[in-house]
Amino acid sequence: MSKEKFERTKPHVNVGTIGHVDHGKTTLTAAITTHQASKFGGAAKAYDQIDNAPEERERGITIATAHVEYESQARHYAHVDCP
Repeated sequence: MSKEKFERTKPHVNVGTIGHVDHGKTTLTAAITTHQASKFGGAAKAYDQIDNAPEERERGITIATAHVEYESQARHYAHVDCP
């Protein structure tokens, strides 16, 4: 499987959400992507798209770390949503 070459044209910022179970980490991540998509374009990630494993959906909790990316006019963000 070939990967596209990543062109770094903006400063890169790594973001991580960590915290206790059911404190809203994935909800916050979904809200950030929705806001960024509406303001700067791109695709929003809904809560159920971030927690996409069947067991995660069934139990309503994050089990595996999820990675989402979004951009502003000035920066590119790589966001890790931790369980």
